[in-house]
Amino acid sequence: MASSRTAAMLVLVAAVLCPAALSKPSAAFISMPTDHVGGRIPPVSPADGLAFDFHADSCPQLQDVVRSAVETALQSEIALAAGLLRIFFHDCFPQGCDASVLLTGDGSELQLPPNLTLQPRALQLIESIRAQVHAACGPVVSCADITALATRDAVAFSGGQGYDVPLGRLDSLAPAPSSAVFDLPQASSNASTLIDVFETRNLDNVDLVALSGGHTIGKGHCSSFSNRFSEDSDFVRSLASNCSSDFNRLQDLDVTTPDVFDIKYFTNLQQGKGVFTSDQKLTADWRTEWVVNGFAGNHWWFFGQFAASMTKLGNLQGPQGNVGEIRRNSCFVRNGQSILTTTSDEGLAASA
Repeated sequence: MASSRTAAMLVLVAAVLCPAALSKPSAAFISMPTDHVGGRIPPVSPADGLAFDFHADSCPQLQDVVRSAVETALQSEIALAAGLLRIFFHDCFPQGCDASVLLTGDGSELQLPPNLTLQPRALQLIESIRAQVHAACGPVVSCADITALATRDAVAFSGGQGYDVPLGRLDSLAPAPSSAVFDLPQASSNASTLIDVFETRNLDNVDLVALSGGHTIGKGHCSSFSNRFSEDSDFVRSLASNCSSDFNRLQDLDVTTPDVFDIKYFTNLQQGKGVFTSDQKLTADWRTEWVVNGFAGNHWWFFGQFAASMTKLGNLQGPQGNVGEIRRNSCFVRNGQSILTTTSDEGLAASA
């Protein structure tokens, strides 16, 4: 009898202190796959050959050097955050995170259409950080690792959550094949196409939506979403009007808080205010819509999942595995090659 009264009292106390604990589960979570019930994020382990503490002995000041350089650069130009994030994605998706996208010259990935609008100043920032890291520690850290760390720090500086980055990558000896570069998701794609292409990289629909959330910062050229201009909505008409005089004009991808890493991107999608087709169509497929709605209502889930999905993306390696070198003289050329292409903004733009 006493135990029954005690149990009843505990239930009453729980109801007073945490009434949500006794309420019906949110509909947004009812249909979640098991791995993501209640916003639970499955842990992600480093890929073979990588470790969170890989440079702990060889370059103990690595994290501080990179963070300081990124914060200094972003204080002057916040747009570099989106530039770094896009470079990291465009490097990792084709053949793994190996800094192949940084190589310049004939046959480089920078010469291919998907990469023509990568930010020259963000590319230069990576090279600048390499020089600082190598000056502090010697040539023991790859451009691929520096890119991954700089991207993480850019996300955190912009308002996102920091996360641990597996390290130990080597720099590619050659650019990715053009066929792999053209696997990069297109701004005009629908959700089904995106799900299919992400699955080829062992990234699921939750990873797709989380990584798409990187569009909470950054801009897109009008030509990237001009396919939408015939749509009948006030928002699209406003986009078309802004672009009417120049298809090279830049448009904020998050029309609410364009320079802050937050969940406004997802609430914009709920309101029909996604800029790219690939963004807005995430609300048109049940496999991605529930994730959009979940992130829109829970910024901690988005931040945590974005970190996990970035780690999965950062684990990608080509069929050859983690092979290559640590570029000693420049992130833009292999060791032993002359630095023929200038590393100025103009030179990178020309090489791209």
